[in-house]
Amino acid sequence: MNQDFKTILDVRTKEEFVSGNVSGSINIPLQDIPEQLEKIKKLAPPILLCCASGARSYQAEQFLKNNGIDCINAGSWLNIKC
Repeated sequence: MNQDFKTILDVRTKEEFVSGNVSGSINIPLQDIPEQLEKIKKLAPPILLCCASGARSYQAEQFLKNNGIDCINAGSWLNIKC
């Protein structure tokens, strides 16, 4: 699913991310997204978002799209194939 995406952003907690993640993905927990917005704007679009089930990445997608960032919710990080 990530073939056309240059950036994979995992919005799970740091602890969740360390326990397993997509190779090459970046971890910015959902609660840190607003304060990291300028950093996220510098990432290569489109950004593929993921979390454990898709709920947090959906919230991140809505926030980022409202701030003009090209992104899509991939749901669970387990759905992303490298």
